Amino acid sequence: MRLLIGGSPSKFFHLKEFVKSLEKNGVECMLVNDSEFSDGFPGRKLSKWLSSNKKFTKLIEDFKPDVIFVDRLRHFALNASKTKIPMIIHLRGNYWKEVEMAKKTLYKSFPKNIVIKKWKSMGDECFQNSEIILPICNHLEKITKEHFPTKKVATLYSGINSDRWYYSPGKKLKHPCVGLLQGAVIWEKAKEMLVLKKVLEKLPNVTFYWVGDGPFRKEIISELGKYQNFVWLGHLDYPDKVREYLSEIDLYALISGIDMSPLTLQEAQLMEKPVIATNVGGIPELMKENETGFLVEKGNADQIIEKISMILENKVNSKDMGKKGKMFVTENFSWDKIAKDFIKICKEFL
Repeated sequence: MRLLIGGSPSKFFHLKEFVKSLEKNGVECMLVNDSEFSDGFPGRKLSKWLSSNKKFTKLIEDFKPDVIFVDRLRHFALNASKTKIPMIIHLRGNYWKEVEMAKKTLYKSFPKNIVIKKWKSMGDECFQNSEIILPICNHLEKITKEHFPTKKVATLYSGINSDRWYYSPGKKLKHPCVGLLQGAVIWEKAKEMLVLKKVLEKLPNVTFYWVGDGPFRKEIISELGKYQNFVWLGHLDYPDKVREYLSEIDLYALISGIDMSPLTLQEAQLMEKPVIATNVGGIPELMKENETGFLVEKGNADQIIEKISMILENKVNSKDMGKKGKMFVTENFSWDKIAKDFIKICKEFL
């Protein structure tokens, strides 16, 4: 099988790992930056609004793929959907809910509303013309099947290379501490962090460090930054500085309002850190409740306080949780396993 992968630049680090594992299993791959071969309106660069499809057409003619794999619904995916080559969409988020949320927040002004409607129109066409849709977790698979009951749909988790996640000293933090590593790009996700106000008040001797950024950063910092035990560290280079950060924290907390398959939850467990995460979306699929960490209900500050206290007060149990977390992620989400799962899906559906 000759597989062409058109990927988002932000996911290139991980897609390269995917390609390596696929090639080990006999799949011939070509990975390209999707926007380099296909662009247009809407887009950030005005100069590319009238771009032609010549580079995309030549890419297809030269590589002659049997299958095209895309990880976002942009111009590359739209052009791929118009070929006679089977296209597979790796769906990373709840597309339908995210579009509606965008209309109410970042894209609610008149010109931006035009843009989001265009993105949705493109996305809808990509879905309709796709051969297979691969949601990133079982939770999202159920949602996808509700929208496309007759489509070929199957879960394909995101993989991770455990060899890259090892103890790496360098970051110095105040202990005891809780590490938060999440973006503030989608308000429905980010606003759940505000539940930490009560937690910060009740645990004044525990320092909470937040690594992350996004358009809703100010809303988060304006509320949580009032507390002396909350520290915003901004953006850290991936993966080296993130690895140093995860090496230093006592436990990892993912306080999110909506999430499908957060990679940071896997990374923290590979770093043998006990984890606490909001029980939403696909999060429960990426950890083992009461074994690698604890799930807390959305909006429940008391549960967060209780679980953090339990982990910090019992170092033996927390160390055991960390070891079990590393084993769980290594066994279930290695790139080799994900590659084999993908090949199996292709053999079944194509």
